[in-house]
Amino acid sequence: MARKAGLSHGLVNFHFQSKELLLEETLGYLSDEYRENWMQALAAAAADPASQLDALIRADFSPQLFTPARLAAWVAFWGEAQSRPLYQEKCGTKDEDHARRKEEICAALIREGGYQGDAGRISRALRLVTEGVWMDLVTMARPYDREEGLATVHCAAAAFFPAHFGPDGMLPARSAAGQGPQ
Repeated sequence: MARKAGLSHGLVNFHFQSKELLLEETLGYLSDEYRENWMQALAAAAADPASQLDALIRADFSPQLFTPARLAAWVAFWGEAQSRPLYQEKCGTKDEDHARRKEEICAALIREGGYQGDAGRISRALRLVTEGVWMDLVTMARPYDREEGLATVHCAAAAFFPAHFGPDGMLPARSAAGQGPQ
């Protein structure tokens, strides 16, 4: 980390005093950055549930956050058993807020579109597809690109909400009479 930041190890050690403190600060920074990103995406999106869900999906692939270094850091934190209490302390409430918001959006989309399914399970499935794509991009010898990752998650959204999503994202709006599963 020191080398990537262009700093000496001594300066990093002096500032953070321990590896644990450095990890804690890094996780806090990543968590705050992630929350700010998805909240801004929702604020900028139209109010309908399909636009809100599309905004959340696209936020997970924003060029600022979707970098090899950031994805590797997230995957490292997820896989580090001893960092679980730290992860829960820094991210638990923020993760719950994100999950709750996505579930609310999925519930609204189910109602609007006349779909079947449990909003909590659909929301969880979409999160797991996203995290799986992130894991692929960190672990594969020749990972696919950001656009393919985004299309993968959009395909998952299309499986649950076929009148609203396709592999390229949200489908064009339909008239009120034409809404619902086709």
